[in-house]
Amino acid sequence: MTLLVLGLVIFLGTHSFSMARAPRAAIIGRIGEGGYKGLYSLLSLAGIVLVSIGYGQYRAAGYIPVWDPPVWTRHLALLLVLVAFICFVAAYLPGYIKARLKHPMLAGVKIWAFAHLLANGDLGSILLFGSFLVWAVLARISAKRRDVAAQHGGTAAPAGWRNDILAVVIGTAVYLAFVFWLHPWLIGVPVLPMRA
Repeated sequence: MTLLVLGLVIFLGTHSFSMARAPRAAIIGRIGEGGYKGLYSLLSLAGIVLVSIGYGQYRAAGYIPVWDPPVWTRHLALLLVLVAFICFVAAYLPGYIKARLKHPMLAGVKIWAFAHLLANGDLGSILLFGSFLVWAVLARISAKRRDVAAQHGGTAAPAGWRNDILAVVIGTAVYLAFVFWLHPWLIGVPVLPMRA
């Protein structure tokens, strides 16, 4: 579990550092915008790799149960993760969804993490998804304080329903790909019950 924790510290620490605007600006002033983005990307990648390896090692060593989620939480999690995927796509397609949520990527992370917390009652999952949920809540509070939406044209009129329809269609397609193929392949855990 050490690698999992280290990966979370690096990945979420890197993402949390971007909320500290003065130190971030000082580093950009020292190494430049390109250097900062490169370092940010490198640390983010290292963090996500460590999280993946650490969580895989934790699963291989055996889950540490904390609570036993009822079956209905898994069904609810499937629905919530679909909503999260639509939010992720809506972050890149300005429309009414993005205008309403202001930060659909953060909304998607919160929904995704909460859904996984509902469906998984083991210590490693609580640590992993709980950390992402806490980070996303803090990042949203920070963004609200900075009024990022207004600075980046968040008050402009939405592009219309076309982008929202695209967000739903693309988000659903990617979600289905994850449910049926990518989650078992990348994560090693089937989403749907195995049939004999």
